[in-house]
Amino acid sequence: MKHDKIVLTAKDILEKPFKTDTRGYRPQEVDSFLDIIIRDYVEYEKVFDSLMVENEKLTEEIKNLNQEIRVLNDSMEVMKEGTKEITNLDILRRISNLEKKVYDE
Repeated sequence: MKHDKIVLTAKDILEKPFKTDTRGYRPQEVDSFLDIIIRDYVEYEKVFDSLMVENEKLTEEIKNLNQEIRVLNDSMEVMKEGTKEITNLDILRRISNLEKKVYDE
C-alpha cells in the first residue's frame, strides 16, 4: 500500500532518461548518486510498508480493547446491582455481549 503523496518509485528513479549535452554532468557520477538514492528509496518503501502493517494491527487491537472495555463495563453494571436478583434479561445481555466479542473478531 503506497501513500498518495509518494510520486516516484525506485524503478521510476532508476529508469529516468536524461538528455545529454556537451557540458552536462558526468554520467557515471550521476548514476552512482542515483544508485544511492534508489537504495534509500527502497529502504523507505520497506519502512513505510512495515509501518502501515503495524498501524493496521494496532488499529485492530484498539478496536478489540474498546469492545472488551464495553463488555467489562456491562459486567460492572450487573455487579453493582449486587443485591438485585439476576434476571433472564441480564443473562441474555451477557450472552449477547460474549457472542459479539467472539464473532466480531
